[in-house]
Amino acid sequence: MFEYNKKTNLLESTEQKYPLEDVKDPELYRDYFSYDEVPRVVFNKRLVPMDVPENLWITDTTFRDGQQSRQPYTVDQITHIFDLLHKLSGPKGIVRMSEFFLYTRKDREAVYKCLERGYEFPEITSWIRASKKDFQLVKDIGLKETGILVSCSDYHIFHKMHMTRRQALDHYLGVVRECIETGVKPRCHFEDITRADFYGFVVPFATALMELSEDTGVPIKIRACDTLGYGVTYPGSVLPRSVPGIIYGLNHHAGVPSELIEWHGHNDFYRAVNNATYAWLYGASSVNCALLGIGERTGNTPLEAMVFEYAQLRGTLDGMETTVITEIADYFQNQLNYDIPPMTPFVGKNFNVTRAGIHADGILKNEEIYNIFNTEKILNRPVKIAISNTSGTSGIAHWINTNFHLKGSAAVNKNDKIVEVVYNWVNEQYNEGRETVITDEELERETLEALKKYDNVERFGDLFHED
Repeated sequence: MFEYNKKTNLLESTEQKYPLEDVKDPELYRDYFSYDEVPRVVFNKRLVPMDVPENLWITDTTFRDGQQSRQPYTVDQITHIFDLLHKLSGPKGIVRMSEFFLYTRKDREAVYKCLERGYEFPEITSWIRASKKDFQLVKDIGLKETGILVSCSDYHIFHKMHMTRRQALDHYLGVVRECIETGVKPRCHFEDITRADFYGFVVPFATALMELSEDTGVPIKIRACDTLGYGVTYPGSVLPRSVPGIIYGLNHHAGVPSELIEWHGHNDFYRAVNNATYAWLYGASSVNCALLGIGERTGNTPLEAMVFEYAQLRGTLDGMETTVITEIADYFQNQLNYDIPPMTPFVGKNFNVTRAGIHADGILKNEEIYNIFNTEKILNRPVKIAISNTSGTSGIAHWINTNFHLKGSAAVNKNDKIVEVVYNWVNEQYNEGRETVITDEELERETLEALKKYDNVERFGDLFHED
């Protein structure tokens, strides 16, 4: 059988049947995952086409997967973070959904508080145990969709659930039917998909779900979960590790529409952001993320990273309010006492800070030389210089101008007497054996003292005069 594809303008084969392979012994891919050695990336040089969906969305798991790896948030904290997610999402709702636990009274109270906000986006969704009682709970609360765990690798089917593939598939389909019968849309979390038999279990199961969706008229989402971060994006890499292969296969072999495919990745091999981006490029509409990447073990895909991946791919932020990312970082750092690694892109305190004197000299002449974009406009974070023994006079001048908001004719340059005095003080500190970076408080004190002593420059006016 074949049909005309309006997107590619080609006649394409639709006769692709992948029956369940109900094996006796689990397929653990020991050639790739020996456990006592680093996992291997294998190639067969088979390429699949890039196929970017019409719509790209970000979904959030800060209050589900993200909350599993830190102390629980309070209701007020959840509500405040949810407000920030809504503000970040913008009028088009690019941050489409946010996922919540429903286990405890506090979990449910947080959901009710967030529902009271009346936001269209992010839509609140849940993650629950696969039982009729919990499905009814989702419906009673007023949520339209819930996540259901459907582990799909033989590691889980055989060794955790102690089932055969047939038993697992039948069990999962029964659970999904119960969810639909309750009046809730299911989102099936294909746990450990990057170690699963893709054509022997994943595709037959996904195909069965699409048939169930067609029979019931209820959309069934599939979340492809790279549970241990094994996914790779190398062209021609072999399944089950190939992210392009997984997304293409779900879309073209199992018939899952792009808007029903979601990618959920972990960062065990530093690939979370790259894998999520490739999931978009090869046919998944949604990528599931957590703020600051907080999640199990090495964490989830950082939500703020995918905001900028989206902007780079689309050429627009589509209304997302990126200055909120700095508000989020400040809230986690100052109110939740969460230590953000200082070099973390977009949110770390040093992400747009330079120490090298030659870089500082370039920034003083034109900050575009060493700053990734206008961080002051886009993130409300002006580029900064951290002062150490390598900063030079240009670094001192830039720090003074930034810290005291001096612009135009009021700005100092590296040849000013005030800069020379502060620079000499800094060098003296390190000549005496100092090893730490000079603090802003120290620099401000020394700058003010230098200005009072050498304040013969009219451009400063009365700004630094004593009362």
